[in-house]
Parts: sequence; structure tokens; C-alpha cells
Amino acid sequence: MSLKPPYVCNGCDKLRSCTLTKSLYSASAAQKQYELCRSESRSGINISEEEVFRLDHFISPLIEKGQSIHHICTTHRDSIMHSEKSIYNYIDYNLFSARNIDLPRKVRYRPRKKSSQHFKVDRSCRIGRTYEDFLNFIKEHPDTPIVQMDSVEGTKGGKVLLTIHFTSSQYMLAFIRDSNTSRSVIDIFENLYWELNPDIFSELFPVILTDNGSEFSNPLAIEFDKAGNRRTYIFYCNPSAPYEKGSAENNHEFIRRIVPKGHSFNSYLQEDISLMMSHINSYGRKKLNDRSPHSVFNFLHGADTLEKLNAKLIPAKDIVLNTKLLKK
Repeated sequence: MSLKPPYVCNGCDKLRSCTLTKSLYSASAAQKQYELCRSESRSGINISEEEVFRLDHFISPLIEKGQSIHHICTTHRDSIMHSEKSIYNYIDYNLFSARNIDLPRKVRYRPRKKSSQHFKVDRSCRIGRTYEDFLNFIKEHPDTPIVQMDSVEGTKGGKVLLTIHFTSSQYMLAFIRDSNTSRSVIDIFENLYWELNPDIFSELFPVILTDNGSEFSNPLAIEFDKAGNRRTYIFYCNPSAPYEKGSAENNHEFIRRIVPKGHSFNSYLQEDISLMMSHINSYGRKKLNDRSPHSVFNFLHGADTLEKLNAKLIPAKDIVLNTKLLKK
């Protein structure tokens, strides 16, 4: 190895005969590493899932006791190892159980105008959950029903839908969220888990395929309940490959008939979204031999499950699939 920078073996006269471990410089590999580092630095705040959990379990109970972020960071500096600003940012992005409303003085101040910077959890959450891993999982478990998950945006910065599509029945659920955050997705699955009960949840959601959006960057919080019991498996499509979950993408066309692209979801409540999905799910599909997703889902999972999902069957003559349905 060279005794001067960059300390690599490329120019060493003993390269071929040396038995030591080689350290070689590759321009292409270095360029790819640089581009990855540059991309990471420009794509928002970066923190691992494990670190989020550690900080949440340490900081949130102290906030609930009325302690300020400054006090917590000052008295537990060696345990937290993050700046006050970072902790405030994590709370702003709803990564912790504690919220801004729990901070004694934060809600009194008018928030500063922020750039449209997105939060992301580091890419380690994709390890073992790639689309190739998904295909291998399905190959080993060929009879496993697949659920596809996605987000449908209205206007930028406004309310957004979380859609959950059951490919076997073409049945789709949709939930309105105030913002497109990881926490909002986790909260929906927590509610479903307990409203349906764990056994039914595991039956409905054995494996979930989704895209690489930052709102889906905390898979462990969905895959496991708070007691550490596994309740599902999550996998990710390849970047810029929406066709890999094409069934859900196609079903979004029905939503766009009722709420066209570019229109805001801000005026809608969950009751409106549930009504819209009842009309969509009651509409017959050629792929289902002209039966509706509602009837197929009812056959597979029962009326009790549909009732827990607040689903209703709309008579065929009353189905509306245009903007008149939710016109206010």
C-alpha cells in the first residue's frame, strides 16, 4: 500500500506478489459513492429507524412530564447525542409520540416559513424488502394474498389519501390524512390492527407492496405491534416503477373520476372518502366476471369484516362515479 494519499495499492510494484489484503481505487465506484452521498445530503433529514425508536422512548415520556426540549438536551446530552434543532425537526415531522401541542411554549409562536424539504429515514429500511425480495417471498409462499399500498395527493401541502388495495378482490380502502407523513400511515395501521383484531388483520394483510415514498419509510412500525409480534411483511417496488403495483394504480382512476387530479382533498372528511370508496367498490369489474369488489371481498372475508371497515354496498342503479358524488 502507498505510504502517501490516497493510500491505495494501484501503483505498488509488489501488487501481484503481495499476500496482504488489497486496497484498490476505482474511479467509477468512487463516483457512484459520491453521487449517492450527494443525493442523500439533498433529500432531507436522515436518521435510522432504530435511532427514531430510541429517541422516542427516551424523550417523549420526559416531554409528557412538561419538560422542555432545551432542558432534556442539556441534562441528557450524553444519551441523546442530537442537537435541540434536530429534536424539534423530528417532532415537527411527527416521528415521536410527543407532538408540538405537548411542548409548553412551541404552540405559542407563529411558525416560520419553511422550504418544502421532505423527511426520509435512511435506506437501510429497504434492506431485505426490495422488489426482488418480494418476488422471492411470493415464490416461496405462492398462495399469499398481496396488498398494494400507495398515496394519492390532492394539492401540494394539503390533505392526502392512503390507499390500500387487495389484489385478489380488487377491493380498495382509502383514508384521509392531514399530511403525507410516516406517522399518519402508522396511526392508520394501528387503528386497523385493533379495530379488526390481530387475527383478522393478519389474514387481510399478510404481505404489503408499496413504493419508496418517505411516508412508507418506517416499515418496522407497521410490520410489528408494540409487543414485538409480527403482523405483516412490507416490500418496496423499484424506484420509478409504479407498474409493479399496477393493480392499485389502475384503481386510482376511479378516484380521479370523482376527485380529478389537481383538486384538493382539504374539504373532505373520512365519511366522504368512505362513501366514495363504497361507490367504487360496488361497481362491477370485468376481471371479476362482472361482480363487484364488494361482493368478492364479502365472499372471501365475510360481512362482519366489511362492517368493521365501514363499507356499504351501493345498489347498481345508484352508483355515481363522477364529480357529482362529493360535490359540496
